[in-house]
Amino acid sequence: MTLIDCEFGRHGDAVLAIFNDAILNTTALYEYQPRTAAFVEGWFQAKRDGDLPVIGMLDDASGRLMGFASYGPFRPHAAYRYSVEHSVYVDRDFRQRGVARRLMTALIERAEAQQYHTLIGGIDASNAASIALHEQLGFSHAGTVRQAAYKFDRWLDLAFYQRILATPGDPRGG
Repeated sequence: MTLIDCEFGRHGDAVLAIFNDAILNTTALYEYQPRTAAFVEGWFQAKRDGDLPVIGMLDDASGRLMGFASYGPFRPHAAYRYSVEHSVYVDRDFRQRGVARRLMTALIERAEAQQYHTLIGGIDASNAASIALHEQLGFSHAGTVRQAAYKFDRWLDLAFYQRILATPGDPRGG
């Protein structure tokens, strides 16, 4: 497995496939409609414009993108500038192989290097594997929004997990 920085031109199709599998078959994304290539291109552009990472993991044997992780603004207001909300997605063929752990570890390191203070993840409350991984990586439960979404003919609870980082070295207010 090799960590990489994803680019739309090289990895956009694989990112799109992973996103759409999550939308159509899981509660990892509370969406109904598959995303388009144009959406993913705009998503990559927004990440690039915001100096926000899209970290991927390549399978050395096949060259396939095994999964990816990223973060973006938690809320749009200036006082939230040190908080980011992250996500991690793993291709169904590569789950249970440590891909998410390696991606999350790299994402934490990147957030610290970029001087963020809080990493926040919104996780479907029934996703025991993701919750366990986050807890193992030092995240703590910060609250649950009950019945936040409706998908697959049932109400879904959204649990928030956060990890406080030692950074930034010199925080500044507005």
